[in-house]
Amino acid sequence: MNRTINVVIVDDSAFMRKSLSMMLESDPEIKVVATGRNGKEGIEKIREHRPDLVTMDIEMPEMDGLTALGIIMKQMPVPVLMVSSLTTEGAQATLDALNLGAVDFIPKELSYVSLDIAKIKAELISKVKHIARSRSLQFRLQRIRTGSPPRTAVRDVSAPRSVPPAGRGKDLRAVVVGISTGGPFALLQIIPKIPENFPLGIAIVQHMPPKFTRSMAERLNGLSALEVKEAEPGDVVRQGLVLIAPGGMHMTFRANGKETSVAISPEPAGTLYRPSVDVMMLSAVEAFRAPLLGLIMTGMGKDGLEGLKQIKMGGGYVMAQNEETCVVYGMPRAAVDEGIADVVLPLDEIPGALKRIVSE
Repeated sequence: MNRTINVVIVDDSAFMRKSLSMMLESDPEIKVVATGRNGKEGIEKIREHRPDLVTMDIEMPEMDGLTALGIIMKQMPVPVLMVSSLTTEGAQATLDALNLGAVDFIPKELSYVSLDIAKIKAELISKVKHIARSRSLQFRLQRIRTGSPPRTAVRDVSAPRSVPPAGRGKDLRAVVVGISTGGPFALLQIIPKIPENFPLGIAIVQHMPPKFTRSMAERLNGLSALEVKEAEPGDVVRQGLVLIAPGGMHMTFRANGKETSVAISPEPAGTLYRPSVDVMMLSAVEAFRAPLLGLIMTGMGKDGLEGLKQIKMGGGYVMAQNEETCVVYGMPRAAVDEGIADVVLPLDEIPGALKRIVSE
């Protein structure tokens, strides 16, 4: 049996502390060992209980969540899941938290009474379990604790190991990327390292709520040689442009003569995720009618698998992030287990592989 996951909840709202506690402890493998009303109390509880995971509010009296997070990551590194307001300001603060070392976030509104409470609870519990038991995350935090330098990335021994040959991408028309839990950190390691002359347009689905995707796009844009923006209806997939699907909406494509443009819609409404990697990739296959490069990265579940299968069948190329560098090795594992990944790479090797495959 799996060892019980001990959690500390830090939030100034008694209702939120109770709500999160009830949802988490509905699973017999999770125990809330302590709660704190602000960052200062949270740090004390973490020192006392040494939990496997912490949920941390951002706006709190006496010591806010960002200040507390900075202290935690320096003095007692532990996986931290931020509880964030679904506002533009909340999105920006959440990205700051992810830069400081938080692993992921949950929207604060999801903890309130909802008709989808069963789905919300299941997603929260799944996220907590995956993060608390992530081997790569534990290795990363252990290196911080001991002051060890980052280890050289290790490839998955059971997965394809060849780096795509230079020029293999001359027939490719676009890069389509699917990513979820741990995604903002991973994208910050990749997009700013892609050169301005990269010849293909890039389209990304990152599982995030509304407002968060725009804030993330703006932050990436400020760090990158490429233009990065939240996708809007009518945007054209082109060289030098990275399009990120807006939270809560699907991004699809339409062929308009020699150009391929973007459509944004809440439909199909019945998908598990919105935006959905599969919806985006399947639409790209149909619209471009040419080989694509599919990249699948850290995240829970298997969103993107059906799209990657079609990319592969259409003569495209499939890259997957390796287990050692994923926060959650779910989405890439699905592609590897299905046998459709042409190459499986550590996070730090992905930008070079992208450049190599499209070089002449």
